[in-house]
Amino acid sequence: MESKEVSLIIKWSGKEFPIEDLTEHDTVAVLRHEICKKTQVRPERQKLLNLKHKGKPVTDDMVLGTLELKPNFKIMMVGSLESDIEEASSRPEDIGSVVNDLDNEEEDNVPFENKDVYLAKINKRIKDYTIKELNPPREGKRLLVLDIDYTIFDHRSAAENGAELMRPYLHEFLSSAYQYYDIAIWSATSMRWIVEKMKLLGVTDDSRDYKLVFMLDDAAMITVLCPLRGVIEVKPLGVIWGKYSQYSSKNTIMFDDLRRNFLMNPKSGLRIKPFSEAHLNRHKDKELLKLAKYLKAIAENCDDFDTLNHRRWEDYLSKKRSH
Repeated sequence: MESKEVSLIIKWSGKEFPIEDLTEHDTVAVLRHEICKKTQVRPERQKLLNLKHKGKPVTDDMVLGTLELKPNFKIMMVGSLESDIEEASSRPEDIGSVVNDLDNEEEDNVPFENKDVYLAKINKRIKDYTIKELNPPREGKRLLVLDIDYTIFDHRSAAENGAELMRPYLHEFLSSAYQYYDIAIWSATSMRWIVEKMKLLGVTDDSRDYKLVFMLDDAAMITVLCPLRGVIEVKPLGVIWGKYSQYSSKNTIMFDDLRRNFLMNPKSGLRIKPFSEAHLNRHKDKELLKLAKYLKAIAENCDDFDTLNHRRWEDYLSKKRSH
């Protein structure tokens, strides 16, 4: 099914904002989400004055293709910013609660990966998003994709230096993983903040015995409409796979504290236990030590990661130790 792209222009507060990351199969709710990303005006605060269907105001569940909008149609919007939104626009935004994150099996099984509209968005990212290599991929290596916030770094607690907020054993974990995996970072924030956090943690120091292959930011993510959760942003690994033929679902694993981030590739994602309240937990958290053993075990014993159930990674380790 071909997905026709929809390009619109939002006129708000004396400025024009192009909205281009839409297809005819997206809903008005998705449009509002994209408008929020550009203007910081929350969806519930947006009043789209001239966006109508058969003379009546549109509803959020209406599909854009039914509105028969001309390319670059200008939508007049009114809506006010709130102080907390202005604050969020000046620093990395919190990507959500770390609890109750798609833990319901039924909700988890929504087949997003088969939606043609989302595949079209992935193809657009493959075409338009530029991945800047930090180090060349190594032949025969698998790929480990790591989130930052709450995965390897507690970005909310107060501390005197980055080391106090770093997840314990991070450098030992990365050194171990590097023997078998090319390592990439993918965070739901801007590249500027990703670079700063990696410097803060010392991950990009030249003296390390591991290297990052590349880093991806929020611009590589896509928007999907989840029936039970509404509009959310996800990290589709297909963006990487489309640019690097040596990586695929057979040899890629992603660590993230939010399961919804790998909704497009549920079999390739491992939801790591969130790392927060660093001042309380940094002396007892050993998650990365255990996961380093898991990465080593599957690299040495599994040729096809599609056959693994990463939700049972601890069971996998127990079985390997008992043999």
